[in-house]
Amino acid sequence: MSATADETRDTATTVHRELLPTATQARTRAAVRELVRPHRRLALAGFAMMVVATAVGLLVQPLLGRIVDLVADQRPPGSITQPVVLLVLVALAQGATTVLGLSLVARLGETVLAQLRERFVEKALRLPLEQVEKAGAGDLTARVTRDVSVVGEAVRSALPELARSLLAIVLTLAAMAALDWRFFLAALIAVPVQASTARWYVRNAVPLYAEQRIATGSQQQQLLDTIAGAGTVRAFRLEEEHTARVTRRSSAAVELTLRGVRLVLNFYNRLHVAEYAGLAAVLVTGFLLVRGGSVSIGTATAAALYFHSLFTPVNQALVLLDDAQSATAALARLVGVADQPSPAQPSLARTSLAEPTASEPSASGPSAAHGTVTVTGIDHAYEPGRPVLHGVDLTLRAGERVALVGVSGAGKTTLAKLIAGVHRPTSGSVHVTTDDGVPREGLPVALVTQETHVFAGPLADDLRLARAGATDDELRTALAAVDALDWAGALPDGLDTVVGDGGHRLTSAQVQQLALARLVLADPPVAVLDEATAEAGSTGARLLEQAADRAVEGRTALIVAHRLTQAATADRIVVMDGGRIVENGTHDELCAAAGPYASLWAAWSGTRATADRTPTHHDSPHTSTSHVTTSPDTTTVKDH
Repeated sequence: MSATADETRDTATTVHRELLPTATQARTRAAVRELVRPHRRLALAGFAMMVVATAVGLLVQPLLGRIVDLVADQRPPGSITQPVVLLVLVALAQGATTVLGLSLVARLGETVLAQLRERFVEKALRLPLEQVEKAGAGDLTARVTRDVSVVGEAVRSALPELARSLLAIVLTLAAMAALDWRFFLAALIAVPVQASTARWYVRNAVPLYAEQRIATGSQQQQLLDTIAGAGTVRAFRLEEEHTARVTRRSSAAVELTLRGVRLVLNFYNRLHVAEYAGLAAVLVTGFLLVRGGSVSIGTATAAALYFHSLFTPVNQALVLLDDAQSATAALARLVGVADQPSPAQPSLARTSLAEPTASEPSASGPSAAHGTVTVTGIDHAYEPGRPVLHGVDLTLRAGERVALVGVSGAGKTTLAKLIAGVHRPTSGSVHVTTDDGVPREGLPVALVTQETHVFAGPLADDLRLARAGATDDELRTALAAVDALDWAGALPDGLDTVVGDGGHRLTSAQVQQLALARLVLADPPVAVLDEATAEAGSTGARLLEQAADRAVEGRTALIVAHRLTQAATADRIVVMDGGRIVENGTHDELCAAAGPYASLWAAWSGTRATADRTPTHHDSPHTSTSHVTTSPDTTTVKDH
């Protein structure tokens, strides 16, 4: 395939992604004002101290000019003692007030950043998973990592320095005017060049940095897709194609970075022109005024020093536009997410990654209000014109345990996510009602997948993600329900053992038991298990299947079955093929019907027999049925 064709296909793939929103510049400024408003006193104190520090620093040039006049008048050496002492005092006072002012401004910036970060995280955690999946994990990851880092760095360094530089510019120009208004006019010669340079830079930098952020997000998304799907990439020998995609996305990001470097270099060149034009004008003005007797040599010297001292703050202020524009682009992406409205109703979806606090369980065990799930006429497509599900009708009766089976790409995981509320169907509906038939829009549906995250921290805290108020005894009861209490109790510090990154390493089976224990603690009336036992080996899988059975006991449950032994023990089995339900019944009924399920069962039985004869062979149906149930249907976007 040609490079052009590859780029066209990549572009088409990108077009279908709906990136998370980015705030407008006006909205970003308004959001900053909203965050600063509660801290007005701190802002005013920091600003006032910065003004004092800058004003004190402006005494240096007149004192140096005074020394020049004393020398020019051939005064005795002792006459310069006073201005020298004053210079020392000015340096000490400026240093102290500058430190205090910068600390107040930095405190303000850190406080505002912390609030923005909290709002961002709060809204990010409440985003509909469907929206996150459409945007791609790379988009959210780039905002959480790089964008937050860019804004944080700007708050810690760029903001205080920019405030200090702007104050220095304004007060220095005022001091030059105080010396003689003609010095002020001479200094203004540099302003048109600097102003046009700033406008030119902002006009070019804003879209460039916004484009650079998008390119970086696309690059991260491609890396995540390639790494996460490494097994599939190798299986279908797509290494070169995916490497080429990563290369194209990386090259696009690098090209934008180089454009930014060239933009900054041109920016500096224009600034140098303004600096030397302005300094030449001030020196010429000083020469004419001294020759005409309007000012002394010391005054002209002070004016030249004032303008020369402007080089640093002007350059800093304009150069900080680079950081400011980059930070503004990043800030707009954070505000875009932070401004997302909270859902009017609590989401139906609950995941094993970070389950919200659930209601306290009843004394009788599982939730008393069992849920009935009614799926009516569901069609669903991830991309327009490429349907994954076709007219699916299904009812999960209260307290019923239903197994969902089918070949890879049949639509199992897609249906499971629709029922869990992760996605909204393209057409049709999913309704969850209590066992008395009353609709409950907020009735919790727990989703447990094979991709369970263990948060860094004590095991007890990880379990309490499902129910914050759970006691240690309740945690042990939940662990015992999924056969995890023995290994949890054997940990070095028991429930207080640190797990996750940097902590005690849990096996795949233990991680899934942790997810199932969270399910028990969350105590939802409806549970969806999407291949939640797929990561364990044959022995571990049998233990996990038993744990899963106990975790969903008494609940309405939909189980995307990894192994047909798990399906065989369910109350009912639903068989999917090509995005449709093709069979529905008990294990015995479907085996007697000699249809698709009977074929799967025969293949499974043959695989089991082979496995029994070959001890090293894993207990898996994949020998003769090829990825019957292990691949999540998130890959069916490609299959269909």
